[in-house]
Amino acid sequence: MIKRTRAELNKCIVHKVANKYNTGKNSFSEHLIRFDEESYELLLPFLLKPFSSVTQSYRFFHHSDLQLNKMSEFSNIIFDDENSFIEQSKNIVNHLYEQSNSANIKTGDVLVTYFEGIEYKDVLVEAVGVFKIESKVDFFQTYSDEEGSYDVVVQKGISPRKLDKGCLILNTTDVEGTVVLSVDNNNYDAQYWINNFLSIKYADDRNLHTQNYLELCKEFSEEVIKSEFGKQKQSSFLANTVDYFKEHESIDYSAFKEDVFEDDKSKSMFEDYKKHFEKLNDIVIRNNFDVSDPVLKKEKSKFKTEIKLDTNIQIKIDVDAPDAPSEYLERGYDEEKKMKFYKVFFNSEK
Repeated sequence: MIKRTRAELNKCIVHKVANKYNTGKNSFSEHLIRFDEESYELLLPFLLKPFSSVTQSYRFFHHSDLQLNKMSEFSNIIFDDENSFIEQSKNIVNHLYEQSNSANIKTGDVLVTYFEGIEYKDVLVEAVGVFKIESKVDFFQTYSDEEGSYDVVVQKGISPRKLDKGCLILNTTDVEGTVVLSVDNNNYDAQYWINNFLSIKYADDRNLHTQNYLELCKEFSEEVIKSEFGKQKQSSFLANTVDYFKEHESIDYSAFKEDVFEDDKSKSMFEDYKKHFEKLNDIVIRNNFDVSDPVLKKEKSKFKTEIKLDTNIQIKIDVDAPDAPSEYLERGYDEEKKMKFYKVFFNSEK
């Protein structure tokens, strides 16, 4: 989603956020971090690398008036006046604190940052970043005692391998508003970070339309096809769905049904389930939209095509091979053993 080749970390400050349900209080820094070269070179990719592989972007929203969105307000003030950075970083942490509506919300360090030179859609932009460190790891530190001998002590610190929660608010807009990117690797409360703190929603673009349609197909395969026709048919449907998306730059709902389903009954079941899915999730599935290849790659990894048997044997079907379930896998019943069986055809073992 972004390129960080020319990115620079212009400002960074660390505060500590508490949890109001645990009678804690926030703790604030008054000065920016002064990096040495080694810590700067380690922190910059740690903060930005997760956003390089993000497939979807968000936009700020508010149920009554977008101007009441706090994070939109704070970031706009910083973009307009960099001298307000420290003051607004405190406002951001206080706002995050107010969203701790459960004792389960974790306390932690909050890094508020200001980046320059982030490349988004071939344009260099500034960005305000907010990163919450919720978990720290144990590591050994060696030290020398007064007699010149060495010993070790266990300390806690931030692991540079995984970012807990973070967002980038880019200083660029489109017809839907300010572009926001978000990651959450400790997704124990989805409402807390995305909805309550940031108040953001997915952009209404090909990424969202592709995701919604593939989620519809995944749930239909699990709740309808699997229960009605079995796991083999489910795997075949998922593989055919992926194949259709790979072969077409844009999706047409009517053409998809004609291509993927063999009979009118299955088409009717899919139509009924689509209405149910839209109502259940309060969304509208587009009948025509352009395919997002990055989202397709991400979502197809969630498709479960394993056939797990009660004899401790599993058959895994490649979701990228739509013909394999029907051509090389047969299901039957053995009268002598009184057991069901699968027959698998192959030329050689890999």
